[in-house]
Amino acid sequence: MSEDETLDLGPDTSLLLVDDDEPFLKRLARAMEKRGFKVETSDTVAGGKAIAMARPPAYAVVDLRLGDGNGLDVVEVLRERRPDARIVVLTGYGAIATAVAAVKIGATDYLSKPADADDLIKALLAKGDELPEPPDNPMSADRVRWEHIQRVYELCDRNVSETARRLGMHRRTLQRILAKRSPK
Repeated sequence: MSEDETLDLGPDTSLLLVDDDEPFLKRLARAMEKRGFKVETSDTVAGGKAIAMARPPAYAVVDLRLGDGNGLDVVEVLRERRPDARIVVLTGYGAIATAVAAVKIGATDYLSKPADADDLIKALLAKGDELPEPPDNPMSADRVRWEHIQRVYELCDRNVSETARRLGMHRRTLQRILAKRSPK
């Protein structure tokens, strides 16, 4: 899919981009405009919510972690104001628990960074019953283990002792795992 290719976006081509990474936000906005979207941007939760309230777009790409809060707040407001909106949650800190939370409150899809304009367009324009293509580089076993630990940790309201008990591991071992970065 080339940047200059015009897509069948429907009658409403409005797109809201919410991300606090300004260079990424500007590049993505230009790429999406070239593909036919009418783009509005915000680098804060407050700004994203204001746009969603005033002019709810047909499409949205929202970063999960923003400087002033959680992007899921923008998703909730947008879903209330425009139930038919196609919303993709984008994050650099992907975990299964946050993906499930995003989809439960109304996101259409959930992508990890780095994602380019083509990845986002595929997610925004995917039909309801279409299955995505299998990933070129699936998660490693270490990453799957880490994701499971993160999910249980979130379900236990970030209580290390309770998480360790449920996973059947020593609390200090769990603390060491949680202190490390996620495996590739």
